[in-house]
Amino acid sequence: MCCPNIALIEVQTLSIASANLLACLQLLKAFQCLGLENLVLCPGSRSGPLAFAAGKLAGVDELRLFTSVDERSAAFLGLGLSAASGGASAVVTTSGTAVANLLPAAVEADRSNLPLLLLTADRPSRLKNCGANQTVNQEDFLRPVCRHFCESPIDGLHSWDFEQIDLLVKEAWQMAHEYPGPVHLNLPIDEPLHATRQEQNRIWSTWLAEPQQSKRVSSKKNESFDLVGNKDLIALDPKQPGVVVIGPWRGSSHALTDFQSALYKWQKFSGWPIFADPLAGVSKDQPGLIPSWDLLLPNQLPIPSEGLQVLRLGPLPASRSLEAWLRSLGEGQLLITEGDERSLDPLKLSQQWCGGLSAWWEAFWGESSACKSLGKSGDSPLLKKWQEIDRLAQAWLDDQLPLQGPVNEPTLARWLPRLLPLGMPLMLAASSPVRDWLSFSGLDGLIRRRCFAFRGASGIDGTLSLGMGLSLSLGPMVLVSGDLALLHDSNGWLFANPLRPPLVVILIDNQGGGIFRQLELETDSAKVFDELFAMPQSVDQLEHASAFGIPHRQVACLEDLATALEWGIAQSGPVLLKVNTQSLQDANLRKALRQGLLEYLKPNVQNGFTDL
Repeated sequence: MCCPNIALIEVQTLSIASANLLACLQLLKAFQCLGLENLVLCPGSRSGPLAFAAGKLAGVDELRLFTSVDERSAAFLGLGLSAASGGASAVVTTSGTAVANLLPAAVEADRSNLPLLLLTADRPSRLKNCGANQTVNQEDFLRPVCRHFCESPIDGLHSWDFEQIDLLVKEAWQMAHEYPGPVHLNLPIDEPLHATRQEQNRIWSTWLAEPQQSKRVSSKKNESFDLVGNKDLIALDPKQPGVVVIGPWRGSSHALTDFQSALYKWQKFSGWPIFADPLAGVSKDQPGLIPSWDLLLPNQLPIPSEGLQVLRLGPLPASRSLEAWLRSLGEGQLLITEGDERSLDPLKLSQQWCGGLSAWWEAFWGESSACKSLGKSGDSPLLKKWQEIDRLAQAWLDDQLPLQGPVNEPTLARWLPRLLPLGMPLMLAASSPVRDWLSFSGLDGLIRRRCFAFRGASGIDGTLSLGMGLSLSLGPMVLVSGDLALLHDSNGWLFANPLRPPLVVILIDNQGGGIFRQLELETDSAKVFDELFAMPQSVDQLEHASAFGIPHRQVACLEDLATALEWGIAQSGPVLLKVNTQSLQDANLRKALRQGLLEYLKPNVQNGFTDL
């Protein structure tokens, strides 16, 4: 490790309180040397030594320290920071129920393959199972969803030497990044917990006596997968018709560029069309995209008589029409994941390989003599026909969803990617917004910016805090959220001051859980539906934001949207733009658009079958 100056202090001469502080300082600095950049700190007494250590490192080194009074929001802020940077952030809490509040974010980190370090202070073993205050079995709370659980000595962290702490840190960091996900590090800390000012000064003066080493070790995983033993991997023939289906990106941010390059090469090599989720992270230059695929499936894209090969990349997009279509194509599909060995095929139709697209391309095609003609084969007849249908669909949608009149959710998804500055990142809440973006945002929704949504577990937990974390790392960006999702994480507004993340929050207020309108639930009355499913709340979201000091505006109509966005982006910190929509009317509009498009395209689709 790169912290030799700490060892200048004679540990044997320290009180338990001083040893606690020194051990925490060593632990956090060791994480820093491995690449830790962001730490979110929650209040507590048992975690006091960690707090003092984090505060000192943030003052003299490169550690970015954020504070939060809400452990649930803190964990999601940390998860947003991890998603943006590609490296694990750390979240520090005290003992007891504070640890339980980390579970929702840990679940999302597990399912989204995002590294996250959860550092929890605990009682030593002598205070366990004897009725001591704030003592629970917190070591078991997060274990089912964590990549790894590790714990410092049960009699207290102070009893370990620096080498043991370094080994603990190295193991935790490696496990968080090797197969990205959450790691829980439980830290029993004995009493007395807090060093005196004199003891602190002694440690700080020794710590600052030597130049700090800031060299970091890259957290980028060296991804090398042995292809031996995969000779039976489903063979795809690029000379025959096929399609690429790409779900949300679940690899590390470091690997995305290589993925984009391999995808570009495969498409140019094969000429296959691509169905991409807006969360897939495709590059702005990616050819072969069919933006309307969710609206055109399962029956409006003609399939060749000889059938269709399928290359699936990552988890499935959230589209029931796609699932039905893939089932109709049958078995023999190839699914490639970016290191995730868990089954990602609920349809049970594919052979799965976890080596990643880039490794697959290099191993099977990169050295192929056929690839020497890369880019010269031209688009396939299938792609040309599907692109022709897609262009008709996109033009029809433009006519049906003009930027005028009262705000509705499909039109909002249609125009936002065009109105926002090119390249500005965007986060979509895991509810109606992400589904509308997939269906209605068109090509602009795929290539003009990086889109984020946390759909590992598809919960609305932590929506605002996740957006704050992304914004703190990526800079100006937009979050599109429903009213219940925003209210569910309203403590996320507490990050607004003094951090001032440049986040424009677009609140779609449709009087409760509008997404349930799309499920065609049969109830006795609208009142019953509202009571059991929509659950509308009476909170005035603008007044609520005002209580946190958040600038806000009501957007009255679609014509006002561009001006409101310009105002919001120009502010120095987070702002709220509220639009009101009608969930029942929007649910009917989505149905009408799908049916109307089917009727509009029917002659072209029928003619297309004979052409192929």
